Amino acid sequence: MAYGKIKADALIWDNGGTDTEIAVSSMGSGGLASQQVFTTTGSSTWTKPSGINTIKVIVTGGGGGGAGGENDANKGSSGGAGGTAIEIIDVSSVSSVTVTVGTGGSGGGADAAGGSGGTSSFGSYCSATGGTGGHRVSVYSNTTRSLGGAGTGGDINITGGAGGSAGGGQGTDSQGGRTGGASYWGGGGTGGVYNRSAGPSSGVAFGSGGGGGDHNTGNNAYGANGAPGVVVVEEYK
Repeated sequence: MAYGKIKADALIWDNGGTDTEIAVSSMGSGGLASQQVFTTTGSSTWTKPSGINTIKVIVTGGGGGGAGGENDANKGSSGGAGGTAIEIIDVSSVSSVTVTVGTGGSGGGADAAGGSGGTSSFGSYCSATGGTGGHRVSVYSNTTRSLGGAGTGGDINITGGAGGSAGGGQGTDSQGGRTGGASYWGGGGTGGVYNRSAGPSSGVAFGSGGGGGDHNTGNNAYGANGAPGVVVVEEYK
């Protein structure tokens, strides 16, 4: 596990692609002491540091993948974002908790739906389901949208943003696949565009949806992947 450190008034953040902890300077009795950020998908363990009595947990599910485009003009619908649960927990009698980080859903190929994002959780305290993948819709049936996931068990439970519906239009116009749903942490990936030769992009913000693909006669018909979820644990003395 990597550590960020405070030196003088500056916070040095090391995100190195792995789970991360930030050490925070003393804020007095009862203040924020440290923070652990779990970004690796699958299960791991939160272990309580010495002296910690209360934590604030933010749990976000994975984003759904975007759908691929259909026929010669129908653009792909995008993935919905994962939900988020936020909870304050008394851990004075707890030593460790199992943490699960949901995967992002895979993008669909031409004429194929995107995969749904995985559920994230902090033990049995709170959880958040992933966003659904972009739908494979019938030709010119452009009203179906993928739904965002939902937080449960938290003091605050947030539904992720829905993905965009599939779009019609001419096969070579500039109207591309839809942008992925926004999560608690930010917006989703952009959609593919035929005459700009731009493929869709994967969700970037934790739990955001992947962009939808362009129509299936173009080079950018595939949908993009949703972003994995995250579990953030703020630790207080």
